Amino acid sequence: MTATIVTGGGRGIGEEICRAAAARGHRVGVLDVDGDAAAAVAASLPGAVGLPAAVNDEDQVVAAFDRFTAAVGEVPDLVVNNAGIVRFGSLAELSAQDWRDTLEVNLTGTFLVGRTAATRMAAGGRGGAIVNLTSINGVTPGPYAGAYGSTKAAVALLTAQMAIEFGPDGVRVNSVAPGFVDGGMSEPLYADPATRRVRTAAVPLRRLGTPADIASVVLWLGSEDAGYVTGQNLVADGGVVGSVLANLPRPAAVDGVGDEGGSSGGR
Repeated sequence: MTATIVTGGGRGIGEEICRAAAARGHRVGVLDVDGDAAAAVAASLPGAVGLPAAVNDEDQVVAAFDRFTAAVGEVPDLVVNNAGIVRFGSLAELSAQDWRDTLEVNLTGTFLVGRTAATRMAAGGRGGAIVNLTSINGVTPGPYAGAYGSTKAAVALLTAQMAIEFGPDGVRVNSVAPGFVDGGMSEPLYADPATRRVRTAAVPLRRLGTPADIASVVLWLGSEDAGYVTGQNLVADGGVVGSVLANLPRPAAVDGVGDEGGSSGGR
C-alpha cells in the first residue's frame, strides 16, 4: 500500500488524483487550503485524511505531514504538488501583488512541500517519489496568463534540481505538464462552446484532456513502473505543443516543391 499526499486535492485535477490513487489502494492525504473541501473529499475515500494547509506556509505544511503520518502510521512515499493559482491579465496591467501571490503558491509552495516530503522520505530510509504539476504554459508562452507560465517554467527547472539533489536518498522527482484540460482551473474556459470547438480542433488527438488523463500520468510517474525515471517534465497535451505547423494553412500545391537535398525552411 502506498501512502500519498496530494496538494490542492480538494477540487479539480487534484481531487481526481486523490480518487485515482485511492482506487489503486493508496492511503491518501487530501491537502488543501480550503479545509472544508479537503475534509469532504477525504470523507468520500476509504482511509483518507483531510489536511487543511496553505502550501506556502512552512509551519502549516510540516503540521499537515505530521498529521498524515500520525493517522496512517508512515511517512508518504508519494507526494503530488498540484496546488496552484492563476491571476489572468496582461503583464502591463498585472499588479505586483498578483505576481507575488502566484509565485508564492505555485513556486514557493512546490519548494516547501517538496523539501518537506524529500526530507521525510530520506529519513524513513525507503525513498519515494514526488510529482510536480507544471503546464504547457511553462513550455511555451501564452498571453494574459500573468505570472502563471513563468512559475510553471520555474517549477520544471526546480523539478530537475530536486531530482539531482534528492536522488542519492532514493527520492525520484518528476513533473507533468498538462495541456488543454477540461477541468480544474480551465473549466470556465471550456464552458464557452466556441472556445471548446477551436481548442479541440487544435489538438492532434482531437479531444480535450480530462483530469483522469492527468491523474493516470501522475500515478504512473509515482509508481515503480517509472522507477528509473527522474528529473523529467512529461508533457501530457494530446500533441498540441508540437502542432504549430499542423494548425497553419499550407496549400497542397507545395507538396512537390523543393530541390532534392536542399533546405526548404519551415513547411
